[in-house]
Amino acid sequence: MTPEGKVKDKIKALLKRYGAWYFMTTTAGFGKSGVPDIVGIHKGKGFGIECKAGKGKTTALQDIQLRAIETAGGTALVVNETEGQEALLRFLRDEQD
Repeated sequence: MTPEGKVKDKIKALLKRYGAWYFMTTTAGFGKSGVPDIVGIHKGKGFGIECKAGKGKTTALQDIQLRAIETAGGTALVVNETEGQEALLRFLRDEQD
């Protein structure tokens, strides 16, 4: 399994534990470029999660889509092995910053 795949598996386990509805996106030439890896709803609020491994950075298209999610009132997160996990837990626990 790839390092990014391990990050995705950890996030999926958290989403399941907290009862979030989600799906994994794939463009494969048919979807919208830059859409986060995981998109879903939790407690009535939409979210998008871009998964990265190591020092992986988001692309310009991913940044555009993450900002669009936030502009529409959703939560957009970038999560890797060491960053973003606390923000995801706060979101799932419905804690305010």
